[in-house]
Amino acid sequence: MKNSELLDIYSDYLISAFGQTTATGLASLLGGSVSHDQIQRLLAQAPSSAADLWQVVKPYVRQIQQVDGVIIIDDTIAEKPYTDENEIICWHYDHSQDRSVKGINFVTCLYHAGGYSLPVGFSLVAKTEYYVDKKDGKRKRRSPISKNETYRDLLTNARNNQIPFQYVLNDVWYSAAENMMFIQHDLDKDFIMLLKSNRKLAISLPAKRNGQWVRINSLTLKAKVVVIE
Repeated sequence: MKNSELLDIYSDYLISAFGQTTATGLASLLGGSVSHDQIQRLLAQAPSSAADLWQVVKPYVRQIQQVDGVIIIDDTIAEKPYTDENEIICWHYDHSQDRSVKGINFVTCLYHAGGYSLPVGFSLVAKTEYYVDKKDGKRKRRSPISKNETYRDLLTNARNNQIPFQYVLNDVWYSAAENMMFIQHDLDKDFIMLLKSNRKLAISLPAKRNGQWVRINSLTLKAKVVVIE
């Protein structure tokens, strides 16, 4: 059996299982057609990278790619509340729940074109550094790479892999001025992203030069109005 086939079986096993999952348990479930040693060897291999993912999806991307495609960046936390903490499985702030949860935090890069969507990149958040929180004095973990740096790295990889796209889409978490400038000036692309209502904008270049900033929630904007952050 090929590793890709075994990986699919193991993934389905993890998704469908309700209790403890083990290599022996899967081997037993399959009636011995796959040994637990085969599963152990699969899991002992070097971790797959975004480059490995690209080699798998590249031929499919080339079949669906269009110049008006979009790149969607988002991050997700797979909660692991009962697993021992380490660099990957640790505490992350979940803005959708407005609290910290323990689990695996990963950022994904999805390509959408012609009605199809394919993952073309990912990055696991590894908190390899420790620091002392000034607020509570507790020792905590952090990643040496920020989420916004990861965001720009994924877009850079998409460009280097010659994936054609017109827009970048993301939620409010990545709506930073630096990211906007990167998309516009470094990638020469456009973006659609949410902004918090308390962000301040200038409705013209002269207004920006004169420091005339206004909150978004105080404006009634019409279509195609240019604003400057």
